[in-house]
Amino acid sequence: MGTKEKIEFAGLPLAVYREIAAHLRQVEGVEVDLIPQSSQQFDYNQSQIGGLSLSWTANSGLESRQRVNQILAYYQSRYINPI
Repeated sequence: MGTKEKIEFAGLPLAVYREIAAHLRQVEGVEVDLIPQSSQQFDYNQSQIGGLSLSWTANSGLESRQRVNQILAYYQSRYINPI
């Protein structure tokens, strides 16, 4: 049984979450699901998505984890902490 983790980027648009999920699904040993927003109050500045659920399967190795970290770092630098 693999491990699961939740990844959240505050205020990220649905389209970008979908792009990240599609990118991560290309990594061997990784399964990704979109987590719906749990807030009952609609806020235009909040994402429609609560986060990503990342599952590591038994065949995910160190290389897969490093690739996932690279992908997440790329999106974080592009959308969360732009220079």
